[in-house]
Amino acid sequence: MADQAQPQGEPIDPMASLEELQHWTWVMGRAQQMLMEHGLDLMTKAPLADPEKMSSAAMPLAPIMPFSPERAMQATADFWVDTMQLWQRFLDPAAPAPEEPPERARDRRFKAPQWREQPLFDFIRQSYFLIADHLVRGVDAIEGVDPKQKEQIRFATRGFIDAASPSNFPATNPVVLERLVETRGESLLRGLQHMLADMQKGQLTHTDAEAFELGRNIATTPGKVVKRTPLYELIHYAPTTDKVFETPLVIFPPWINRFYILDLTAEKSFIRWAVEQGLSVFVVSWKSADASMKDVVWDDYVERGQIDAIDTVRELLGVDAVHAIGYCVAGTTLAAALALLAARGEADKVASATFFTAQVDFAQAGDLNLFVDDEQMKLIQSLSGDGFLDGRYMAATFNLLRGRDLIWNYVTNNYLLGDDYAPFDLLHWNGDVTNLPAKWHYAYLTDLYRDNKLVQPGAISIAGTAIDLRRVTTPAYVQAGREDHIAPAESVWKITHHFAGPIRFVLAGSGHIAGVVNPPAAGKYQYWTHEGEARSFDEFVAGATETKGSWWPDWIGWIESLAPKKVAAKGARLPGRGTLKPLADAPGHYVRTR
Repeated sequence: MADQAQPQGEPIDPMASLEELQHWTWVMGRAQQMLMEHGLDLMTKAPLADPEKMSSAAMPLAPIMPFSPERAMQATADFWVDTMQLWQRFLDPAAPAPEEPPERARDRRFKAPQWREQPLFDFIRQSYFLIADHLVRGVDAIEGVDPKQKEQIRFATRGFIDAASPSNFPATNPVVLERLVETRGESLLRGLQHMLADMQKGQLTHTDAEAFELGRNIATTPGKVVKRTPLYELIHYAPTTDKVFETPLVIFPPWINRFYILDLTAEKSFIRWAVEQGLSVFVVSWKSADASMKDVVWDDYVERGQIDAIDTVRELLGVDAVHAIGYCVAGTTLAAALALLAARGEADKVASATFFTAQVDFAQAGDLNLFVDDEQMKLIQSLSGDGFLDGRYMAATFNLLRGRDLIWNYVTNNYLLGDDYAPFDLLHWNGDVTNLPAKWHYAYLTDLYRDNKLVQPGAISIAGTAIDLRRVTTPAYVQAGREDHIAPAESVWKITHHFAGPIRFVLAGSGHIAGVVNPPAAGKYQYWTHEGEARSFDEFVAGATETKGSWWPDWIGWIESLAPKKVAAKGARLPGRGTLKPLADAPGHYVRTR
């Protein structure tokens, strides 16, 4: 049979060998052709660079690391001892293998059995772990640098370790090598095609781009755009209950991303769920920045954005106040808006404020703080020549915070293995980037992340009025994610130190996205509450009560306790039936602009 192994000693068919040689020659030739075509295409489209205008931030220099000689010598000795022990284990296959730490056993990069069953690749894997451990120890041994610089070095070291993983290279990944042989090189060409397509668009692909369409299978909750300004569209969602709470809900998503993170598939949609609970729901869909927004600053998002939307809904429905939700940066902005309203004597316009993973005190704001220094600010300014920052820069920054999961995982699967992209609504949203106004972005990073001015009474003025968070007495519901790498839970907690009103703090399982988008029907994760007084985050955790599942029911119970009155869902409660006529169906126009 043709697929049987050739008997030992039997001469090799020269024609078969010639066919194999011709095939692999074609594979390599096709790969070279794809690379050349891509390179020529880039050359025809790329503008000529002016070396005099290049920012020094784009040419980082490696710092000289001061080490203690004694600690350096000890680190070197430890490394060679561990290396010799590793060699001895592989030179004596009969010796029992030591038990691996749990984090190594769970490492998804090396979950394939080939990494342990084949001695060569097991040695490569364990050598990688050994070197990685000693690199991290080396960072800990650095002396004479300030804490922030040391954290920057640690972050860069972790990034290098993730990038240098043997799983990221064809020659050191047994699964990639097997796939290459099994597909006779087709996996190489498919992966190369994926890589060149990403290079063309300047962004890493995480999911099948054709799998989702706005209004068809994501962002499908029925509603109407009832207002459009140069900054935002206001979407009013159709009620599904005969009666609705008298106090409506206005949701402010972050303008760093698209609003439909809260309206993914119907099963995951917070917006749909809130409507089903009997709330009159309005959502602000922010415009992705372009050159027309070059002068937009934080005052605009507070005054012409959030407060304008709050007043619009109040007037449309004839109510005194609204419930407001601010997610991430929009939550930070909502805190400033509440302080401004308090300074003006208009705090009663907001009946309650809910904060999804939002920070006001940036003293411990996590790894994003590492990107805020003079060189990074110069780089950002150099990338904002038209008055806005391309959203792909922010996407790359957030990917770097979880490089192993959001970068190298896809390099391995889609470039090296040539796998097709799997459909995933959350990752589709993650790749749907928005541009940011340059002036706002620069001030946000310097005033808040670098200088932490928001918690300094009077240090920030909005529309000419100095604000003070200590004047905010609005009842607040503060949600944090236990594993949030963008807004760490300990940092979100600090909002409890600055507001003067009643606060319910809830710690949700998972992170910045999955910790928020966790519908009750999914039965996933858990959340923690603390009914007594907690003076610190550690004290909250120590005395917290865990509840399985979603925190959404806890939130709606809190909302109902504040404003239980309901009214008939008619008249202006129906989108387009009040004084504001419909401009478009949800999800609107701004969410589609790039």
